Amino acid sequence: MGNIRKKYPPSFRAKVALEAILEEKTSAELASKYGVHPSQIRKWKRIATSGIIELFTDNRQKRDKEQNMLIEELYKQIGQLKVELDWLKKKSGLISGGENFAYRPEK
Repeated sequence: MGNIRKKYPPSFRAKVALEAILEEKTSAELASKYGVHPSQIRKWKRIATSGIIELFTDNRQKRDKEQNMLIEELYKQIGQLKVELDWLKKKSGLISGGENFAYRPEK
């Protein structure tokens, strides 16, 4: 049988990564304390330090950007629908020559 990988809960990984960030003990000391390989601790530390930046980003900027993209997409759809509506009106005879929206049923 092959080796079975251990799965650590996120709370445990966060605890070990935080201790590694504090640098009160070396990776080797933390490894012996928690029973985790030192390279794994360094990996968790790297993940934690790179992910912490997102905690301090301004969520309003992200939300505003998403809203602006949504508004832009909706305006695009409105424009497309107007073009399609005008085409359908023209093809159905609702718009003829200079007369705007004059519907004349054929006899």
